[in-house]
Amino acid sequence: MAQKELIVGGGCFWCTEAVFELLRGVSDVESGYANGDVPNPDYRMICGGDTGYAEVIRITYDDEIIDLDTLFDVFFATHNPTTLNRQGADEGTQYRSCICYEDEGTLKAAKRAIERAQADYNDPIVTTLEPLRNYYPAEDYHQDYYRQNPMQGYCNAVIPPKIVKLIEKFSDKVT
Repeated sequence: MAQKELIVGGGCFWCTEAVFELLRGVSDVESGYANGDVPNPDYRMICGGDTGYAEVIRITYDDEIIDLDTLFDVFFATHNPTTLNRQGADEGTQYRSCICYEDEGTLKAAKRAIERAQADYNDPIVTTLEPLRNYYPAEDYHQDYYRQNPMQGYCNAVIPPKIVKLIEKFSDKVT
């Protein structure tokens, strides 16, 4: 079993976390903050929109069960990568669509994934490809947020359509 990690941002981390937790081969999904300019950020700081951080998830996966290309395909299918610094009603640089890579192999795979995904969108994909500079886990109350708060209104409006897309396109990858 070869455990690997991938860090992506696709808007609100509660919503991306809920999708990736359903994939076979994914052992952990942690909400966090990446690529900002201040040490030890917290949610309140991030919401100010001027720290440079993106809300992201860190996906730990077994690459013998699920590969990087599939993770990227799920990522692009379950958020809108064509809206700059915005996902739905969430607006600001902290909600940018981004892939934070740690090596050239991940960067090359991300570029290929963007090329594949572009065929599904009329507008250009604006997902940023960023070398990972830093990462901080989000506060405990953000972890497994949808599982712990299934009746939260925002989550109920945003997450179920993402899960429907996941099941429609990747049913063989869902646990």
